Amino acid sequence: MELNPFLRYRDRLDSYEAVRDGRMSDGQWVEIVSTLDAAVRGVEGHGFEQTPVTNATALAAAAGLDVDLWIKAEPHNVGGSHKARHLMGVAIAMLVEEALGSPKAERLAIASCGNAAMGAGVIAAAMQRPLDVFVPTWADATVVSKLTELGSNVTPSERRDGEVGDPAYLRFREAVDSGARAFSVQGTDTPTTFDGGRTLGWELADQLDDIDALYIQVGGGALATAVSMAVPDARLHPVQAEGCAPLRRAWDLLAPDFDFAAAAANPDAYMWAWDEPQSFASGILDDVTYDWLPLLQRTHATGGEPIVAPETLIVQAYDMAHAHTDIPVCSTGAAGLGGLLTQPPAPSADQERVVLLFTGIDRSQDL
Repeated sequence: MELNPFLRYRDRLDSYEAVRDGRMSDGQWVEIVSTLDAAVRGVEGHGFEQTPVTNATALAAAAGLDVDLWIKAEPHNVGGSHKARHLMGVAIAMLVEEALGSPKAERLAIASCGNAAMGAGVIAAAMQRPLDVFVPTWADATVVSKLTELGSNVTPSERRDGEVGDPAYLRFREAVDSGARAFSVQGTDTPTTFDGGRTLGWELADQLDDIDALYIQVGGGALATAVSMAVPDARLHPVQAEGCAPLRRAWDLLAPDFDFAAAAANPDAYMWAWDEPQSFASGILDDVTYDWLPLLQRTHATGGEPIVAPETLIVQAYDMAHAHTDIPVCSTGAAGLGGLLTQPPAPSADQERVVLLFTGIDRSQDL
């Protein structure tokens, strides 16, 4: 079985459209992906392979959860999280376009506080493209150091007088407006980011049958959106922390009619920057859930709802993940468990099969 998800699921990827419509052969497409993955191995020490799904019965029992609990573990993926999946998908689409005659993207740019930047740094280094990374002033020193080693140009971004919103994201938008190519994990800026993210969901569906519910931590929203696209029959519960919950606010404003057409026509009435985001799960502190509209559409369609986890349960989730699994997950990566602790499924005769995504490696252990 092919373990590289981009090769295994290639006929489902949007970037494979060039093969489906005859503009490129399968062999040419595979060569692009294989060459890039080999370059990723040269930078990271390994390329993209299937990541494990772990039975979490012990964790469920310790938490008093009456569910059949499983965890899809991404901390040992490229860049230390799932984010590189998104960016590999973006890179493949970019290279396919360039092979077909589109102008080469000479400079890439991303805004991130951690894992997305690491994924982007590895993929950009493999592509041998310069990358501008805009980070908050409190960005993890370990991440900044590693990005510098990878050759990325890291810029801490302070808020300017009168600004509203994430200053790192605002500086990223300025760079894109000045000619850089958006290389991000937000579908609003980089639509091809969903392509790579869906590989996680397709992989999960092949590894585990009959998934009833997904509890997925949300920052910008691309991960939960992409996985729900790939596992469409599972009930989706996006999880945010009480210190930054713009997605739930938008959901409540849409209820009870959920007129998504009206929301698309007037998005600022439903989604705006959260004041002073704060949480132990620092990687989901996007003050705007950028991909909120497709995410809430998927949530509504599956019969789920967004969950706001109290900070005490965000911290408890991290502690329990380390006490009852051997997955070296960070506080952000374990935040979906905080949502499950907050709002577990109602007890039923048929125990629900619930999946968490433990998505990022715990870099605090490196300090």
